[in-house]
Amino acid sequence: MNHLQRAIPHDPVLVLNPEGRSNVVVVCEHASRFIPPEFENLGLDDLVRQSHIAWDPGALGVAHGLAKCLDAKLIASNVSRLVVDCNRPPSARDAMPERGETMDVPGNMNLTAAQRDKRTSRYYDPFHASLGAAIAAIQDPIVVTVHSFTPIFHGTPRNVEIGILHDDDDRLANAMIQVAPSHTDLKVAINDPYGPKDGVTHTLKEHAIKVGHLNVMLEIGNDLIADAQSQDAMATCLAKWLSNALAILGVSEGVQC
Repeated sequence: MNHLQRAIPHDPVLVLNPEGRSNVVVVCEHASRFIPPEFENLGLDDLVRQSHIAWDPGALGVAHGLAKCLDAKLIASNVSRLVVDCNRPPSARDAMPERGETMDVPGNMNLTAAQRDKRTSRYYDPFHASLGAAIAAIQDPIVVTVHSFTPIFHGTPRNVEIGILHDDDDRLANAMIQVAPSHTDLKVAINDPYGPKDGVTHTLKEHAIKVGHLNVMLEIGNDLIADAQSQDAMATCLAKWLSNALAILGVSEGVQC
């Protein structure tokens, strides 16, 4: 269902199902581990560039499947978050991080203001412009961002398998927690393993909370979505789960999977 059958072009933004008719807009800020050649791999070896510090493994597959299930538009960043993290303000130090978990990122050390501005204009700005346009085209849009996380961080196992994250607006997150037992036996928690204090709700704040749109950020353990089959299954689960939660809030959202 959510397999990307062709090679993804390396434009700064990936838009899938652009004709989707759902009120939901699915977002995947950390969809890609692609580092443009001009950055010389940021000084990292291939093993590191494939790891979770460079992207959210499995997240794009789940986001694509979710968009198909809901007939929703999907807007994804098509460059590694080590080049620029589209879920951080460009001024934030970790928008172009010098370190990922325990690993230094040599190509991000001592960036000048001009270098940061160039990355922002080339990758961050087009992503947020595309997302803003997709949201503006929908009446009463609902913003759902999809991420994955490593189940072991700094050597410590996480205590959660699916995180339901929110910032000031907790309506959809609370509705999802309310119906969670009907959809999964996995360990689910609010604002875990990350929350607003970690700076992870930038997209929600910029595109939903400021104007009152329903929104939620989903964090999934990447070990649960390591292949296409598990990504499909998770997407189907999340689509039905979201639909049920939205119904509590008086929003009807059809599911096609």
